[in-house]
Amino acid sequence: MATTSTTGSTLLQPLSNAVQLPIDQVNFVVGQLSALLAAVWFRTYLHPSKTSSFIRHVVATLLGLYLALFCFGWYALHFLVQSGISYCIMIGMGVEAMHKCCFVFALGYLIVCQITRVYVFDYGQYSADFSGPMMIITQKITSLAYEIHDGMFRKDEDLTPSQRYLAVRRMPSLLEYLSYNCNFMGILAGPLCSYKDYIIFIEGRSYHVAHSDKNGKEEPHCARAEPSPSAAVTQKLLVCGLSLLVHLTVSSFFPVEHNIDEHFRATASWPTKVIYLYVSLLAARPKYYFAWTLADAINNAAGFGFRGHDESGEARWDLISNLRIRQIEMSTSFKMFLDNWNIQTALWLKRVCYERATVSPTIQTFVLSAIWHGVYPGYYLTFLTGVLMTLAARVMRNNFRHYFIGSPQRKLLYDVVTWAVTQVAVSYTVVPFVLLSVKPSFAFYSSWNYCLHIAGILVLLLLPVKKTQRGKSTRENVQLSRSQKFDETEDSLGQNSFPTTNSVRSREAAPARPPSNQ
Repeated sequence: MATTSTTGSTLLQPLSNAVQLPIDQVNFVVGQLSALLAAVWFRTYLHPSKTSSFIRHVVATLLGLYLALFCFGWYALHFLVQSGISYCIMIGMGVEAMHKCCFVFALGYLIVCQITRVYVFDYGQYSADFSGPMMIITQKITSLAYEIHDGMFRKDEDLTPSQRYLAVRRMPSLLEYLSYNCNFMGILAGPLCSYKDYIIFIEGRSYHVAHSDKNGKEEPHCARAEPSPSAAVTQKLLVCGLSLLVHLTVSSFFPVEHNIDEHFRATASWPTKVIYLYVSLLAARPKYYFAWTLADAINNAAGFGFRGHDESGEARWDLISNLRIRQIEMSTSFKMFLDNWNIQTALWLKRVCYERATVSPTIQTFVLSAIWHGVYPGYYLTFLTGVLMTLAARVMRNNFRHYFIGSPQRKLLYDVVTWAVTQVAVSYTVVPFVLLSVKPSFAFYSSWNYCLHIAGILVLLLLPVKKTQRGKSTRENVQLSRSQKFDETEDSLGQNSFPTTNSVRSREAAPARPPSNQ
């Protein structure tokens, strides 16, 4: 019997027992499938041409709060409390300083809830993890606060192009604020979206906004029929089905915890350890592919996520997509992996931290990512290791890549080697994120003799560190408009066109559902 205590609904307990999954996981999946049906209804019967923005805001908010109550019970009140107090801070503090106050309060409230959940209630238990939606709401609260500060206080000439595009020029109403934070499309699993894009969607202007070409110049919108998201939604649901199938049939055979099994550590050869490490983390990813792709499909089904047309005239529905599976699995650099995993969190980290930091932006970004993820010690071990891996990979690339791009054969060799190193390095880095605690995390690293830590330190000590043109390359890339961001080619991704660090948002210990965002 898969009986698990939950503060959410127990209506589906018989189904939970039948499929041998905890009730809160069943509630989550059913909630998301219900949101998918609601999204189709929302787009069909509450289309902007048929009803007002006010009605769309009200319905999106009420449906979202209902789903939250269904999955989390009274814990859903935290979503309203966090949003309500943050709104009062926005209104009462003034635009000059309210972004910092909202940031401190929202992140602090999230941390308190995470500490309570982990150390007061049930350490290591991911069931009924109400902090997942709170992580997304925290992103939205802080993003909007900075966007309002940019739009209502800072001068336009001081803003980057992306900040100028996302800037909010008027204070949102309470209804708009709650709708943005708690709408049914993103309340359970996100992903994060900008306030401006959300309002454009609610008001029905998604198909009439100008998009940027490859040179950053705005192209006038061509007269076209409103595109249907059906093909994109169908494709994403197929990915969800395949990911879920792989998770249910394969993942259980390769538990990450086996990497620290005493017998395995004592008897396995080095090649076996390396291969199993890679395979076990590879097998842990499909559940995230399922949850994030389903969340993207829900938004698309409601009509949200349209990003113009490509060169062949096909509609693109990846405005708020959270991952690119092919680029993740074929990554040839640490940065390429991170830039394609949990994309919206990467953008949030850039917008509120990396591009605003004046000292050590990479380290500050990793620290913020670790704090935002939670209070398990394994998170901090992962992000400390991540800083080292990112800096060492950057130095290696700057010193050696130019020797291999002269011929296709050498470039292929470089790509094969860097792919293998990247996959092992990422897996090595995120193991503590799965194990959560200090002792098993150090047991894993000691079984590997801290070899990648030592290699990273030696790289930083022995190889020359070439200065990056942050004022040019970094700024130019983090300032990409929304259409440019998702229009990057595989080659540019392989060249680390996005220089900030992304959170290693793997949270591999979750039994079937990642925290939203997630």
